[in-house]
Amino acid sequence: MSAPDTQRAPLVSVMLASAAALAWEILLVRLFSISHWHHYAYMIISLALLGYGVSGAFLALFQERLRRHFAGAYLANLLLFPLAMLLSYLLAKQSPFNPQEILWDPRQWARLAGIYLYLALPFFFVANAIGLALMTCRRSTSRVYGADLFGAATGSLGIVALLFAVFPDTALKLLAALAGAAVLVAAFELRTRRVVFALLVPPLAALPFLIPSAWLQPGMSPYKDLSQALQISGTRIIEQRSSPLGLITVIDNPLIPLRHAPGLSLNAAAGPPAQLGLFVDGNGPSAITRNNEDADALAFLDQLSWALPYHLRQPQSVLIIGAGGGSEVLQARHLGARNIDALELDPQMIDLVRDSYGDFAGHLFSADNVRVIASEARGFIEATPQRYDLIQVALVDSFGASAAGLYALSEGYLYTVEALQAYLGKLAPDGYLAISRWIKLPSRDAPKLFATAVTALENAGIADPGKRLALIRSWQTSTLLIKNGDFTRTETEGLRRFCRQRSFDVSWYPGIDAAEVNRYNVMAQPQLYLAARALLGAEREQFIAGYKFNLQPATDDRPYFFQFFVWRSLPEILELYGRGGAPLLDTGYLILFATLLQAIVASLLLILLPFQVYRRASGSDAQGAQRWRVLVYFTALGLAFLFLEIAFIQKFILFLHHPLYAVAVVLTGFLLFAGAGSLYSQRLLQNHAGIAVPVTVIALTSLVYLAGLDNLFTPLGAWPDAMRIAVALLLIAPLAFCMGMPFPLAIGRLGQSAPQLIPWAWGINGCASVISAVLATLLAMHLGFSAVVVMAVVLYGVAAVSLPR
Repeated sequence: MSAPDTQRAPLVSVMLASAAALAWEILLVRLFSISHWHHYAYMIISLALLGYGVSGAFLALFQERLRRHFAGAYLANLLLFPLAMLLSYLLAKQSPFNPQEILWDPRQWARLAGIYLYLALPFFFVANAIGLALMTCRRSTSRVYGADLFGAATGSLGIVALLFAVFPDTALKLLAALAGAAVLVAAFELRTRRVVFALLVPPLAALPFLIPSAWLQPGMSPYKDLSQALQISGTRIIEQRSSPLGLITVIDNPLIPLRHAPGLSLNAAAGPPAQLGLFVDGNGPSAITRNNEDADALAFLDQLSWALPYHLRQPQSVLIIGAGGGSEVLQARHLGARNIDALELDPQMIDLVRDSYGDFAGHLFSADNVRVIASEARGFIEATPQRYDLIQVALVDSFGASAAGLYALSEGYLYTVEALQAYLGKLAPDGYLAISRWIKLPSRDAPKLFATAVTALENAGIADPGKRLALIRSWQTSTLLIKNGDFTRTETEGLRRFCRQRSFDVSWYPGIDAAEVNRYNVMAQPQLYLAARALLGAEREQFIAGYKFNLQPATDDRPYFFQFFVWRSLPEILELYGRGGAPLLDTGYLILFATLLQAIVASLLLILLPFQVYRRASGSDAQGAQRWRVLVYFTALGLAFLFLEIAFIQKFILFLHHPLYAVAVVLTGFLLFAGAGSLYSQRLLQNHAGIAVPVTVIALTSLVYLAGLDNLFTPLGAWPDAMRIAVALLLIAPLAFCMGMPFPLAIGRLGQSAPQLIPWAWGINGCASVISAVLATLLAMHLGFSAVVVMAVVLYGVAAVSLPR
């Protein structure tokens, strides 16, 4: 066998294993988003990735034995990776873990720990393989790290493409087969046991396809909307479609028909006609309504709170944001709109309504005056020259998830100050922007949206925003109208008449009298009226500071509209939880915070254990100083790399006009160009260069982008998709190229001076990366992504001065 220092690097198998690992990570998020909710998926996957940290500790403690048997250890870990991938998911899927009970049932914590353990196993084995290659092939560390990054880039792009073609359970089988193929490639690269593995690997690659698909399909939480709907006698699933954007499920119930009309007036003479339910990842529903062009059957559409603008003046051109099953499009046609544009992010949703259920929907999406566009709202708004009499955003999330605070971690650019300014900029004179939200008590969505509208109008130079705002509520929904002009007396009279006829409550319009509010759907206090009055008055800041929820307007730099949690309410929440205080609880934020604490505790244990072993093995001051440098350097590097990556994914979402494109392009671009930088760093290492130059370029480029990207993106926003993707990659290239250098340069130095510290450095970097993903989100919620970029630059500076000697 080759001497360890001259061991041939198994670059192709490293690349294949890395591709399978990152694709598996992204696929797990999809699987757990379906079975639970995406923020629980976020927590579970973040902690499972600590398998990389466990690997670093394992390699550090047993490195000499593993290096002596490199080929066998490398192949064994690659072989265990796909087996653990399948087994761990099957075990995690069988766990009775129920996240809704985690606050009061101690057993749920033990079950959650079990899921962590199961899901960490495949990451542990693949990290062992890559870490072994890094610490053994010391003359090729830059190439090994580059292969790791190139593979990750391929995996991130490949899994997104794959999920357009197959369901998640099939994707899992294909990934396990790919990981199995890496074993055979590795055997040929290492020139060992090739015949044995040539016979062993084909059955291993075929094994996933022998597992029944039902075993691998994600089981859905009983608390999800779809699970609840399926409990109703007669409900049946009639179609499912899957993509990276979500699993769409269509249900029917001929026995007990679905009736979906949120906040329908209690005075309505009749409900909706026959409907099909639509759920995305088990959340919903929205509905496809049977359309026979029968005006009486569609009369219910005029009894919803968001029908209000049609009663103040007759809009001729309407833009619907979030077409979904077509309810708002149907309403616009029913109430006389002549030209309707409807935006829908998921093309599969459009296909369902237009093609699969076109007859049922009365070919709504193919009507002469309807244009349905597969587009993200902000991108379309920025690119279109069209002006609209009405722009409508109605209930684009499910009530159940929204009420539980489950969207708190979702970055969303629909409800930011800049988004409202963009919508208002596309209104015709005297046009309306109508935004409808769910009513949740105590009130949070409507007051925060009202505060956002006030700020947007003030930023546009409107001296008295109250004259352009109107707010009403039904028993379940609220509708905010923002007018491109002051409301007239005729319009306010129309608003009052509309509410009176439907028993809806007025909460704000110019000249409102306090005696008019809280008449029909009576609350203990007229919360929305009091909030609107305070947010328009001099006491706005004091009101926001003292409210039970976070009402600070979301911005493009802090795009977390649904983050309502404030720490000052926690004592009251805990006191009231067993007595009906659950509506105060913003589950998503607390889960994220708990994830960070767990990641920090686990990382400290994984990092300090090898540290103590090294300290006992050698007590010299020089080696002690080197250990501290390694700890500081790789911690700073792990945090900084993902800080920049996550922050710039957010920056590019608005430019690329699609969150999926942004994640795929930016993540792939960062990993690809970082891999190229890693390969180039081999030349710098041979010349004994430091990291001052790449860190300086990273810092300057990041700060320049921070100051100028928005100004650059504005004129380029109307360019075709392909050109914007090319621009994005060109902008990413110099930053990511330099970001790929510091890790292999330091590993190369350690290979020359303290090779026993390499596996520990690998583990530190893995632990820091896990913490970084969670910490970056928390920091962005409170300080904004610009602050995250600045912190990343500072961390790169810390790394530069602590580079191991």
